[in-house]
Amino acid sequence: MFDKILIANRGEIALRILRAAKELGIATVAVHSTADADAMHVKLADESVCIGPPAARDSYLNIPALLAACEITGAEAIHPGYGFLSENARFAEICEEHDIAFIGPSAEHIRIMGDKIEAKRTAARLGIPCVPGSEGGVTDDAAAMKIARDIGFPVLVKAAAGGGGRGMKVARTPDDLSNALSTARLEAKAAFGDDAVYLEKYLEKPRHIEIQVLGDGQGGAIHLGERDCSLQRRHQKVWEESPSPALNDHQREAIGETVARAMRELRYSGAGTIEFLYEDGQFYFIEMNTRIQVEHPVSEMVTGIDLVNEQIKVAAGGKLTLAQSDVRFNGHAIECRVNAEHPSTFRPSPGRITYFHPPGGLGVRVDSAVYQGYAIPPNYDSLVGKLIVHGRTRTEAMMRLRRALDEFIVDGVETTLPLFRTLVRNHDIQNGDYDIHWLEKFLANGGMQA
Repeated sequence: MFDKILIANRGEIALRILRAAKELGIATVAVHSTADADAMHVKLADESVCIGPPAARDSYLNIPALLAACEITGAEAIHPGYGFLSENARFAEICEEHDIAFIGPSAEHIRIMGDKIEAKRTAARLGIPCVPGSEGGVTDDAAAMKIARDIGFPVLVKAAAGGGGRGMKVARTPDDLSNALSTARLEAKAAFGDDAVYLEKYLEKPRHIEIQVLGDGQGGAIHLGERDCSLQRRHQKVWEESPSPALNDHQREAIGETVARAMRELRYSGAGTIEFLYEDGQFYFIEMNTRIQVEHPVSEMVTGIDLVNEQIKVAAGGKLTLAQSDVRFNGHAIECRVNAEHPSTFRPSPGRITYFHPPGGLGVRVDSAVYQGYAIPPNYDSLVGKLIVHGRTRTEAMMRLRRALDEFIVDGVETTLPLFRTLVRNHDIQNGDYDIHWLEKFLANGGMQA
């Protein structure tokens, strides 16, 4: 096991990693920009190193500074969290070259799954069901038109190196395709430095279902069930729950085993998530995230398995101590991402928190790194914290969420708490009757003003 880990991240995920390390008896090193000098993970870590000014490119994305921090402190491993360098294959390689353990998958697997075209090819080879579409990138509009007609309109044009909805355009008719291709290429080039795009069948009312996996890189892999992440705005997840209201036991067992078997064949190491669109009883692979997810606590609440703890142990060379038969699913969990944003316009609202009172009680968890008097900087994402609830049934979890949201107080900045207080009382949400387009339609129709 490692003696000391450097946490190459900030905010709630840095604090989450720190807690797991401490429970394993591992010393922690926090890195921070000058904007995060007063951050909670900095206060609680055994050591801290300032790695640069507020801009992420000069601090949290500054690989030489991170390596220097390891050298100074004697850290043997780096946990990248999510975002920043967590899915940077070159960073994983550099860590290996410097005899620093990267707490995540191999650089090869990060690289494969980071290229959406190669990821789809790999998924198909491993027996994971995929969305009908082009076999690779499309550079010729005429060839794209033929593929689109073969799979049927509407089609989705997607950036090969994309994520977060950037470089993604819908063409509903043949007349829309040329403009969708050119716009997606321009966005992809601007966002990722790569204008490669590919085509997929556009599903009208799918749900977003993802399967949590753990592998040890030695042929062992298990799944921890699914999360339903269908409530999204601009392809960004807002609300996640497990199990999905849309699946039955047979469906979740079948897709879970399909994914776990594929990860065993791939010899995948660490935590990862296979993401699908789900419509009319069919699963369609869209991508794999080769890191811990923002919404990982949902799976932890229904399985009782500490995912970050398992990440660390596997990265230290251990085999999985859990077999699939050891994974027990208990009850229902829901997570709400509370951001420092206006609840209907989603305008960022950085500033100082003048009063902070998180909810508590049985089955309530708040993952947050903020505190009363903390100033949310404008330089990074606006996540205040994640509210996660657990109940024996979905109904119990919804009632617990409703109560917890009413207890949650954050003053000094605007937050999305009013949005969640509205959603938890909505009949469609209560019935689990929603898809990936539901939230945007709800907001466009004035749902927050109703």
